[in-house]
Amino acid sequence: MDKRLVEVVVVSDLHLGTYASRAKEFAAYLKSIEPRLLILNGDIIDGWQFSKRYFPQHHIAAIKEIFSLLSKGARVIYITGNHDEILRRYSDLELGSFLLTDKIAIEINGKKTWIFHGDVFDHTTTNQAKFWGKLGSNGYAILLGFNKIINGIFHLFGKEKVSLSKSVMAQFNKRFIKIDAYEKKIAEIAIEKKFDTVICGHIHQPQKRIFSNEKGSVAYLNSGDWLENMTSLEYYDNEWHLYTYDEKIMKTVKSVRTKPQPVVTTNEIAFYLHSLSSLR
Repeated sequence: MDKRLVEVVVVSDLHLGTYASRAKEFAAYLKSIEPRLLILNGDIIDGWQFSKRYFPQHHIAAIKEIFSLLSKGARVIYITGNHDEILRRYSDLELGSFLLTDKIAIEINGKKTWIFHGDVFDHTTTNQAKFWGKLGSNGYAILLGFNKIINGIFHLFGKEKVSLSKSVMAQFNKRFIKIDAYEKKIAEIAIEKKFDTVICGHIHQPQKRIFSNEKGSVAYLNSGDWLENMTSLEYYDNEWHLYTYDEKIMKTVKSVRTKPQPVVTTNEIAFYLHSLSSLR
């Protein structure tokens, strides 16, 4: 199967270094596409749960696929999140085609797009809330592991998968983050700043919708996560698309490694590589 050519790919919440990460599937996904720009939108490496005792080969393979894209001419932008906030001390580090930053604005086909992880717009990562956030994250990881065992048993008996962890995450978002208010706040700020599109991750809720008020409108997009939803955002054919990984299809596909190098052209995608500190 040939690789799909896409202009821009945005992924978030891979949580490498945890038992819940779907690193194998993520590596397979990267092998199936040829993006000009890959944006890693936070929580790619999980610093909250990171342990030297657990970073298996398939997690390393996922990182190698990212570097493989770099070597083939793609540009990679790593935006920090709350689980990899330790990297924020190195923000605005640029090495060749790689950029580490906290947030960016890009212009695609004349439209301004604001991209950030999203944790700065809730209260789960400050003061005491951060402690409870870490504690909840550990519990969520355990629940995901338990969920895998349950689904393994269900698979043996030919039954459909269940997602107890997704239900728990939905309740957490509803009670603590309040997704509707979270999305509305982000959209209103983006409209105020005259952006056409705003993209975030963080809440593990893939989304694509339009927000409007008396000041204008903005397309709000969320790339979801690579723990359960296994979703990303892809820009091609002059439009953003919400992609969902299909395990049944991808399992039967062998990746093609010998493909021509993509060419990143700034006349189609103009980058404004700065921290936009005034937008916090």
